[in-house]
Amino acid sequence: MTTVLLDEETAGGPAHDVALGPLLLRHGVGEARDILRIYSPEPTAAFSRRDTRRPGYPAAADAVRRFGFAPVVRPQGGSLAAYHQGSVVVDHVHRAEQAAPDPVARFRRFAEMHAELLVWLGAPARIGPVAGEYCPGEYSINAGGMKIVGSAQRVTRDGWLFSTVIQVTGSGRLREVLNGAYRELGYDFEPATVGAVDDVVSGVTVQAVTAAVRAAYGLTGPVVPVPAALQAGSS
Repeated sequence: MTTVLLDEETAGGPAHDVALGPLLLRHGVGEARDILRIYSPEPTAAFSRRDTRRPGYPAAADAVRRFGFAPVVRPQGGSLAAYHQGSVVVDHVHRAEQAAPDPVARFRRFAEMHAELLVWLGAPARIGPVAGEYCPGEYSINAGGMKIVGSAQRVTRDGWLFSTVIQVTGSGRLREVLNGAYRELGYDFEPATVGAVDDVVSGVTVQAVTAAVRAAYGLTGPVVPVPAALQAGSS
């Protein structure tokens, strides 16, 4: 198996970020079977397609813009998640003609991996939802009564895309934007459940979490830049 770490400094902004994972899943990078991108994005409000069917979606999109977050629609399921420069996003693409049929097993496997690396950093990380959390899921990761990691996935004939967001710093800003948007969407939501790793581990940084993620995946090879054709937005 070949793992490629793509350049986390790739420019393009939120719309490019949300489009790149599906493009990598469809087109790949050379002969790589597994493609990993780890990055900290510009302020992004990632709505799901289900969110866009809610009557309050236009108002929610306007609300996130007022807080300086760009609204985008992601291909994975779930509901609205927000992230920014204080977050670490991990997009793992696995290309296979016949993807493993059990998505729950992937949720469990990656939750265990990410919880373990956060415990290593000193966070009292636990797998499981917190009542009233944003984008609720059985395999969310919480600490101190707050959600600090969320994940979503997409399975296609080309393989699967598994995306994880680790909130490292800046939970107050995330809480503010999510509260405004969830109110418009009409979902149950408790703002106090929005957290970040630095709420429970003093002094932790995006750089430290990124390094821990790379170590957990065993990444030792060189960074491979995103192919120019995908940066241009291949269809």
